[in-house]
Amino acid sequence: MTYTTIPGAGLLEVRNLEVVYDDVMLVLRGVSLVVRPGSVVALLGANGAGKTTLLRALSGLLDVHDGKITKGSVTLEGEPVHHLSPAQIVRRGISQVMEGRRILAELTVEENLRVGGHTERVSHLDRVYDLFPLLRERRSNVAGYLSGGEQQMLAVGRALMAGPRYLLLDEPSLGLAPALVTQIRDLIVEINRQGTTVLLVEQNATMALSIADHGYVMETGKIVMDRPAGELLADEDIKEFYLGTVRSFREVKHYKRRKRWLS
Repeated sequence: MTYTTIPGAGLLEVRNLEVVYDDVMLVLRGVSLVVRPGSVVALLGANGAGKTTLLRALSGLLDVHDGKITKGSVTLEGEPVHHLSPAQIVRRGISQVMEGRRILAELTVEENLRVGGHTERVSHLDRVYDLFPLLRERRSNVAGYLSGGEQQMLAVGRALMAGPRYLLLDEPSLGLAPALVTQIRDLIVEINRQGTTVLLVEQNATMALSIADHGYVMETGKIVMDRPAGELLADEDIKEFYLGTVRSFREVKHYKRRKRWLS
C-alpha cells in the first residue's frame, strides 16, 4: 500500500533568526535556511553549535527552555509560524522527533502512538505499522522496556501519527549500533519517498549527507556553509572536520587553522 502526506506542502524558510536564552545568552545569530518540499535537508555541526535550538524555534518549543526569538522569522508557505504554539505548528504540518527519544515509558507502544495522533481526525496508525512492523508486534508492550533502537522507531512513528508534511529529526542515530543506524537511514529515505519532507540534524555526517539533497553546516550559532549534499561530501574541510578523517591531535591543530569559514 502507498501512503502519501497532505499534498501542497509549501516552502519552510528561516530568515535571519536570532534566539536568546534567559534574556542574556545569544545562541542563534542571523540564521537563514530553506527546506524545499519533498527534500531531505541535513544540518551538521558540533555539539553546542545551535542545531537543537533551531529545531526548537521551528517547532515552537523555545518557551519551554526559556528561549525566545528576538529577530527574524520562520515561515511556512510564506506565512509566519514562529509566533504560534507547538500544537498550532503541528496542525500546520511540522512535527519534531527530539533528541533522546522522549517516549512515554509507562504507556504501551500503541498508546504512545495514539498520543502522537491526537491532533488528527484521520488515523495514520496503519502507515506507521507498515513502516515499523516491529512496533505492530510490540503494540501492547510497555514502551519503557523496548530497546534503544525500538524506542527510536517509536519516537519517529509517534511524530508521523500527526501526518506531518515536514519532519524534524534531532540526532535519530545517536547511541545506536551501526546496523540500526543503517536501518534508521533507510526508514528516513522511505518516509521521504512517501511524501514527507525531512530536516535531519545529525552528527553522523556521512549518513546524513548520503541521503540528503542539500546540507547546511552550523558553527557557533551561524550557518557557515550551504551547498548541495554531494558537494559537502566531497569538500575537503567537511571531510576533515565532520567525516572522521582526523586521526591525531597534531592533525586537529593543523586542521583548526584550515577552518576557513570561521575566519
